[in-house]
Amino acid sequence: QETMSLAAQFTRHLKPGDIIFLEGELGAGKTVFTKGMAKALRVNPQKVTSPTFVLMNYYKGKLPIYHFDLYRLENSEELKTVQLDEYFYGDGISVIEWPQRLGGFAPKQHWLVALKHKSEHQRQICISYPSNPQRKFSL
Repeated sequence: QETMSLAAQFTRHLKPGDIIFLEGELGAGKTVFTKGMAKALRVNPQKVTSPTFVLMNYYKGKLPIYHFDLYRLENSEELKTVQLDEYFYGDGISVIEWPQRLGGFAPKQHWLVALKHKSEHQRQICISYPSNPQRKFSL
C-alpha cells in the first residue's frame, strides 16, 4: 500500500510524454509501483499486470499508460521493429521495467525510480531525474 501511495503522489507531477524507468531486482515492486501510478490516473490497479510475455500493456486513463517490461528481451536490437517514439513522446506516460535492456534506444530524458529490497516487507525507493537534477520529486 505504501508503494502504491508513493507512486500515486509521484504521478501527480507527471505530464504527457514523461518516461519512467523502473529499476530493481525481481520482486522489488516495479509492477506494484505501476499499479499506484495507474490508480492515480483512474485505471483500476487490478488490471495492471506485468507485460512480461507481450512487451507492452496499454491502459487508458486520465493519461494513457504504456507499460513496458523488457525482462525477456534478448538484446536491444529486437526493438528495431517497435515504434518506440510513438509511445515515448506521445500523449501518455511510458513506464519501462528493466530499462537497461533498451541499450541505444534509451531516451536521455527520463525519471528513474530505483526500488531495492531492505527486508521482506520493506523497500527503499529513490526517485530522480538524472539528466536534469533541477527536476525533482519530493514528499
